[in-house]
Amino acid sequence: MTDTAKPLDSGTRLAIDRTRLAYERTMMAWIRTAASLITFGFTIYKFFQLEIKASAPNPSHLIGPRGFALIMISIGLFSLLMAGVQHHNSLRSMKEMYGSIPRSVAGPVAVLVAFMGVVALLGVIMRA
Repeated sequence: MTDTAKPLDSGTRLAIDRTRLAYERTMMAWIRTAASLITFGFTIYKFFQLEIKASAPNPSHLIGPRGFALIMISIGLFSLLMAGVQHHNSLRSMKEMYGSIPRSVAGPVAVLVAFMGVVALLGVIMRA
């Protein structure tokens, strides 16, 4: 974009705002999905950890609670990572096309949820 660009009319500016907010809502939906996967995986792990202590472990299962938790938390972190990359690329593209746009609020929230996921993943790995 050049320095001598014409100012955008109000209809275009509102369309840009709606598009940016749609990107934000999409990212927040991915954050909710990732947080659900992470917490569900960790909850299953802790629930069955208590159940196994109460009764004898059953090694005949294909996958145990720990393996299930690792898969769920990993899927949550991977989906959050992929959504974050897509969100960043979309906002960067909008910025290149239309100039300055407000900073994303969903980005820092995604980082915090990812940190929570990494802590949960390490908790499951370390408590073998």
